[in-house]
Amino acid sequence: MVSVADALRQFAPAYLQQHTDSISIAQDKVLGAITRCRTGALGGVHYECSGCGREHWVGRSCGNRHCPNCGHEKTQFWIEKQSAKLLPVHHFLVTFTVPREIGSVLRGSQRDGYRCLFDASRQSIRDVGSVTKSLNGCNLGFFGVLHTWGRDPAVYHPHIHYVVPGGGVKLDEQGRAESWHSTAKNFLFHHGTLMKVYKAKLADELRAAGLYSQVDSVVWTKKFVVDIQAVGHGVPTLKYLAPYVHRVAINDSRIVDVNEETVTYRIRRKGNRMETKAVPGETFVENFAQHVLPTNFMKIRHYGWMSGNSKISVDEVKWLVWIQLGWTFWLASGYAPQPEKLTAPMKCIDCGGEMRVTEVTYRSLGSMGVRPEHGQTFYDSG
Repeated sequence: MVSVADALRQFAPAYLQQHTDSISIAQDKVLGAITRCRTGALGGVHYECSGCGREHWVGRSCGNRHCPNCGHEKTQFWIEKQSAKLLPVHHFLVTFTVPREIGSVLRGSQRDGYRCLFDASRQSIRDVGSVTKSLNGCNLGFFGVLHTWGRDPAVYHPHIHYVVPGGGVKLDEQGRAESWHSTAKNFLFHHGTLMKVYKAKLADELRAAGLYSQVDSVVWTKKFVVDIQAVGHGVPTLKYLAPYVHRVAINDSRIVDVNEETVTYRIRRKGNRMETKAVPGETFVENFAQHVLPTNFMKIRHYGWMSGNSKISVDEVKWLVWIQLGWTFWLASGYAPQPEKLTAPMKCIDCGGEMRVTEVTYRSLGSMGVRPEHGQTFYDSG
């Protein structure tokens, strides 16, 4: 089966050579890592089956967050970690987008542009929440994930998805968590108010970053798209977001064909209709590279009592929710449902026995005369 890495190995070297002046260090690093991932060029991991004793050499994975081959295990761990933080309440998915004209400005200055997008949107949630009747005087906790693509990797569409619990924490005079206040299950904020505040906040952030003058003034007369969607208990939303957290734009299952000139891939259109699209190989590389994030840029950010430096812990908030719901006895009794583990020990493809690591080398497997195995679902072998 052909993959994203196959397409990049085929066309990325020529693309990098022709665009040495415009390619960023981050893009060069990402393309180089993905093209060498699991090939043995980065070294290898030696496994032994505890059942049949068969030995397996697997090329080390690059571990890059943009790599479609390295995302599976990290994705499962991310779902488990975030699911443990979810409260037993209803949640909302709040999405902030920008008009195409502002998107082009963000692409030209990604680090500052994405920071502006995060700051404007999280301030909007905080400020509108503080004046919403059901949340008045409450502290909110939420997290956001940055995406830069749509259904087609050729489209550059920066936006942020926030997962927001339906309620907030009321504090006492000393700033200690006192009680949990819930919102209605189908209403978080007034949509029009959130949109107006977000537009003003984004303009302020772009001014502070020196990017406002690059935006055509006509853009600010347009309607900005902000979406608020009730999503129930939140786990389905995590599973929706997870595949995009540790890989970018397109995964291997969508690649149909890679030949000497083109890359053909599938696109899911509205109405769940699938179609195929063929593009020149170097165009595919360019489309993929535009979604590479600046080095060390945080694409997942937590705010309020979900942030790491909050004086109020998530466990403390959970306890307040449980008290409100009357779940204290039920939780202490041991009957409360526990989250199902999504990760499992690696298995041998011959006998199904568990695999254990016996050796890790950073030497090229080719220089050792070893050919790495393919076609197996191994853990990220970084």
